[in-house]
Parts: sequence; C-alpha cells; structure tokens
Amino acid sequence: MTEPLIFEISRSGRCAVSPPGLDVPPAELPEGLVREDLPLPEVSEPDLVRHYTHLSQMNYGVDVGFYPLGSCTMKYNPRINEEVARLPGFVHLHPYQDEETVQGALFLMYHLQQFLKEISGFKAVSLQPAAGAHGELTGVLIMRAYHLYRGDTGRDVILVPDSAHGTNPASTSMSGLHVVEVPSDERGNVDLVALKAACNEHVVGMMLTNPNTLGLFDEHVGRIVELVHGCGGLLFGDGANMNALLGICRPGDLGFDVMMFNLHKTFSTPHGGGGPGGGPVAVAEHLVDFLPGPIVAVDPERADDEAEFYMFVNPPKSIGRVKAFYGQFGVLVRAYTYVRMLGAKGLRRVAEHAVLNANYLMSRIKDTYRVPHDRICMHEFVCEGCFPDAPDVHALDVSKRLIDYGFHPPTNYFPLIVHEALMPEPTETESKETLDGFAEALLRIAEEAHTAPHLLHEAPHNAPVRRLDEVRAAKELIVRWEPK
Repeated sequence: MTEPLIFEISRSGRCAVSPPGLDVPPAELPEGLVREDLPLPEVSEPDLVRHYTHLSQMNYGVDVGFYPLGSCTMKYNPRINEEVARLPGFVHLHPYQDEETVQGALFLMYHLQQFLKEISGFKAVSLQPAAGAHGELTGVLIMRAYHLYRGDTGRDVILVPDSAHGTNPASTSMSGLHVVEVPSDERGNVDLVALKAACNEHVVGMMLTNPNTLGLFDEHVGRIVELVHGCGGLLFGDGANMNALLGICRPGDLGFDVMMFNLHKTFSTPHGGGGPGGGPVAVAEHLVDFLPGPIVAVDPERADDEAEFYMFVNPPKSIGRVKAFYGQFGVLVRAYTYVRMLGAKGLRRVAEHAVLNANYLMSRIKDTYRVPHDRICMHEFVCEGCFPDAPDVHALDVSKRLIDYGFHPPTNYFPLIVHEALMPEPTETESKETLDGFAEALLRIAEEAHTAPHLLHEAPHNAPVRRLDEVRAAKELIVRWEPK
C-alpha cells in the first residue's frame, strides 16, 4: 500500500519538532517575508520520518544499483571519503577564519592541487570552480584573458567539435564568444580538413573532449594541437572523461593549454543532490598568472623546521574570483581522500578497469545494437537503440523497458550525431556479473522489440511512476504539489 502524501495526513496541532527557546532578542521580520496562507502540513515526527524515508526508497541511486549514465561517470562513492569529510576539524571550519587557524585545510587543498597537477601534466591548478561546466566557463575566460592581455583583441571564436559535451557551447556563449562547430570524420575523430579550414586569426581556442562523447580517443590529437596552436589559438581540454586516462595519459603532455576536472566524476565525489560538484582548472605555464584566485601556496618566510606554512595568493593577472571563498571544500576533502587511498598505481587501475569494462559490455551487445564506430572504445561507448526491422521502437522505449529489468537507463539521445543514441558507461567499479546482467537485459529487450513491442512502448510497468508525457511536462511545468 502506498503511503498517503504528507498533506493528506496533516492534522492541526501536530508538530514534528519543538525548537529550543530563543537565547537572543527576537527580531522583526520584514513585512511580506512570511506568508500567512502557506499551507504547511502539521504532522508528528514519526509521520515526517516515514514520509521522507518512503520517498528515498522510491528513488534510484548508485548505492541501489548499476547506474550506467554515459558521460556522467556515476561510480561508487567510497564510504571512507564520507568519513573523512565529516571529521569535526573539517566540518566546523569557517571561511573567515585566519590562515593560522586553518593550516590543516590549507595543507589538504595545497596537496590536492599538487596531485591534480601531477595527474594532468600541467603547471598550476585552481580549486575554485564549483562544477564541471563552471570549470569550462573558467577555462574559456582564462583563454580570452590571455589573448586580451597580449593585445590580440580580434579573437572571438571558440571551436567546438560535434562530439563535445553539450555544455561547451553554453560556456562559450556565456563568455561572450561565438561557437564554430567542427564535424567528426568517419572514425569518430575531429575532421582535420574541416578543422584546418576553421583555424584562423579569430580563434580564441578549441574545446576538445578527449576521449570524446563517442567514447573514443581522438587518433589525431597531436595534429589537432598543431593546427590550433598554428593559428595562435589555445587548446582547452574538457576533462569530464578523465576516468579513462588516469595514470596513463596526461593532457598537459599532449599540448593542451588548460583543462578542467570533474571531481564528482573521476574522483568519486557525489553527484547532484548528494554533491555539490567540483570543477578545478589546470593550466600550462603561460596561463598560470591568469588563474582565478585565491589559490593555496607555501609561504617560505613563515615555514619552520616542523612544517610548511600555507597561505592564499592571487595570481597577478587573475581573471578574478569565480566563486565565493575557495571552492566546494567538502568535495575537495573527498577527492583528496580518494587520491591518497588509491595512490598512483591504484589510479591507473581505475582507468584500466573502466576501459576494460566498457569494451567488454560493448562486445556483448554490438551484434544486436549497432555501434556506429566499431573500434576499441575508452570508458564508454555509443550504440543505436533502434532496429531496422522494428521501426516503431526507439531508444527511449529501450531505456524505459530497462527500468522493468531493474536497471537505470544509459544516457539517451546524446551525442546528437548518433541516431537514436544510447550511451552506457559502466565505470571501473562494476563486476562482470553486473555487466552480464545488464547485457542480457538489453538482449532480451531487443527480442521483445520484435515479438512484443507494446511492452516497450508502455514501459515501465512496475516503477513507482509510469511513463510520463515528457512533451506536455516540458510545456506545462508544475513545480510544486498543492492539496486539493
């Protein structure tokens, strides 16, 4: 039996919490701040706890099951990360404290900067950006500032491959620059002929996701670097897919000038409502002075024989602060813990197992689900969720039917350059048994697409919420529920 909604069990006079008495003088609230007609429910504490616990049991998360959202890297978040992030010495810090009183936090931030520099092959890192897209925006602003500082004011174009992450064009537009899209070739790489034609004196730089959203490492990355640098542009690395490269390939060594990380992908910190995220930015030597500040550095004048002293510094040509205070500190603690727990060899195994899992899963299904670029993939791959002899079945139908088999669907309809795209990313943390179960479900759904397509069209059948009219939901937004 479904638990009644909390509004339906509200009774006047019931209270779930009794706040303590005031120990400060009461203050008058501005007029109009409190709504007298706000129909807040009145329930007991057990009813309140049961309501939210019930809602949590209806939700799906990485702790519940396999979460193969491609380009999202929804991997297991180790519990040790959470334990460390909740240590009183971290939880009770305040950003306005003097540097002398937060040396432990600054030690952690400084050494996380050092870890990320070593992992990526860059000269310096800022931990400020609050998430991956925010890191993209920061990277583009750094590239723009570099050109403007040199008096190169005619550059206003960012090149973005059609296999890039969808946030790249948005980051470009928010920076006041223009997007020029570069197509892919038949093997899923950047089309070098088109790129060469697009490289001119107006190019600020190029945003390259590598591996790209097809799950493929660009075979021409060296030539891409040459072409972009050859026209005076800079190369930005979208590090969202860094999970495939850890300990194996450093973008800085390939010639990239700036790159952002997704701490909530590669370094196992929580996503979304369990987050927030983290999007540090790393830069090559010629861009160090443009990093957003403050960043953490060692103060040589205040160090002693016992320990170094850490302080905040602002780069001399900084683009300025891009976030209040110093970044998402709780996320930084989790990422630092992850790196320290795994070490260099462990981080490399992360990438090796992520790539192995993706290629194994692709090999299980590619004879049934067409893979448009049939070559070794990296951490994820893209297949077509449709069948020539079942024209009424679409990728969305396959995904909704997966819910009935107990699996979260992969990413749908992205990247846009693949027809009816499904993009699974298994990550390194899933077992062969889980991957086999997911593959078997996909193969059974393919059979149903031919023998009983109505099962797919009407799916999911046993989820808390049945299939929604997504077009209507987008046009008729209902952002809160009201009692009748």
